[in-house]
Parts: sequence; C-alpha cells; structure tokens
Amino acid sequence: MQLDINSKLKLNNGVEIPYLGLGTYAIRRRKEVDRAIHTAFDAGYRLIDTAAAYYNEKEIGEAIKSSSVSREEIFITTKLDNFDHGYKQALKAFETSLKKLDTDYVDLYLIHWPVRGRNESWKAMEELLKQGKCRSIGVSNYMIHHIEDLKKNSSVLPAVNQIEFNPFVFEREVKEYCQNLGVVVEAYTPIARGRQFKHREIRKLSEKYGKTQAQLMLRWELQHNVIVIPKSSNPGRIKENADIFDFNISDEDMKVLNSLDENLRYSPNPYSYD
Repeated sequence: MQLDINSKLKLNNGVEIPYLGLGTYAIRRRKEVDRAIHTAFDAGYRLIDTAAAYYNEKEIGEAIKSSSVSREEIFITTKLDNFDHGYKQALKAFETSLKKLDTDYVDLYLIHWPVRGRNESWKAMEELLKQGKCRSIGVSNYMIHHIEDLKKNSSVLPAVNQIEFNPFVFEREVKEYCQNLGVVVEAYTPIARGRQFKHREIRKLSEKYGKTQAQLMLRWELQHNVIVIPKSSNPGRIKENADIFDFNISDEDMKVLNSLDENLRYSPNPYSYD
C-alpha cells in the first residue's frame, strides 16, 4: 500500500480527507494547542480533529489563523455535543462551533455519540451540508445497528464513521460493513493511549520493523485503509506519529496484529447505546 503524508482518501461525496490527522482531545491550554497545531503543520499534517466537547475549538481556530498554511489546505473536523441534539439545537450548536473556529465552513461535521435525538440532528446536518457550511457530514461511535437506523431516516449516507479502533479494539465487522457501504472508517485512540506498548507482540514487531510501537499500530490501521488521528501535544511524538509512510507490515504480521483484539476500550462502549 503506497501512501505518503500527502495521501488522501476520497469520501462518498467526492471530498478528499487526509489519511493522517492530529487528534486534540484533552488539549485545551492556548499555548499547548498552538504548539501542537504548528508542530503538526510543520510535520505535514493537514487534518485537525476536534469536538465541541473538547472545549478547545476557539484555541484551535486561533492556532490555525496564526499559521502560514492556507485554510483551503486544512481539513477541519468537529463534532456535535451530546447535549445539543435535535434539529434546532444542532443548527445552533453548529453555528457556535463555526464561530469559535473562526471559519466559514468545516470540512467534516460528526454526530459525536448515537444518543437520543440523533435522527433529528442528522436532518439538521443534511441541511448544513446543502447550505455548504459543511463539506461532508458523518458520525462517530456508530455501530452497524446505528447506521442501519440512520439509513431508514435519512437521504444522505454518512461520509465517515469515527470509532475507537486499534489492534486491541479491532472492530472488524463494523469496518467491513462501513467500507462495503462506502463509509470511510476513522480511528480514534489508534495507539490505545500508549498503554499496550509493552505487549509482547507489539514490542516484537516494532523491533522487527525498526519502528516505535505507536508507528507500528498506526501503520496497521493505514493498511486496513482506515484514517488515523493520533492525539498528542508532545512535539516529538507528533513528528514521530507522522513517520509511518516508509514501511509496510507483511500479510503474516498483519494477521498477528489482527489477532490481538481484547475489546479493550478506553471510551464508553457504543454497543450500550440503542
């Protein structure tokens, strides 16, 4: 699979999303956000992922404005907060996010969790898409039954489904379902928060390929044709996480990594949402 840091994946509406992005969960302080965004841009990242629930949209907007990278080159994702569901509420919440980010549009707007009122919110997002305020819309933490429910109540298929996805939470069925449907899968917590770096197989294979454990896991996701958004505010790690395009994991070793699933989640279990 020949990719580089500029590689993009085409969504089902023709919009292109970078394979690599910067996650910004729990990065809130202005200086920390600014440093992370600027380091990421310098390293070649062009996808920035945030959410209303992260309480950093304003800081991210300011960091983007102060960079030398043009808005057209940047892919901004944000998400609808769980407390803002419903048609009118979602429209209002989006405008708040847009104002905080200080931009005329977002590239991807996601429903953060499949909570009550999500179908009404999706209709609002369809309207935002029609108005050109979002270049694409999607969902997060949606399992197969959530997407099946959405399909019955919408005219637009999600462009992206962002889920917890790494070798220890290998949502194979959800991934294959989405990809067969034309919905791009995006992995959050793609390196399992670094808590599995001492795992025997992870250490063994990272040594084999001369890569860090994080780089190995991120490469595994890329070879599943999944977007990755590792979160970090550490400049060294941000650069390290981008150095994943100069090697390939063999089919045999992919099978080893595929076998590590333990359903080891660090976020709420989306299957508990009806």
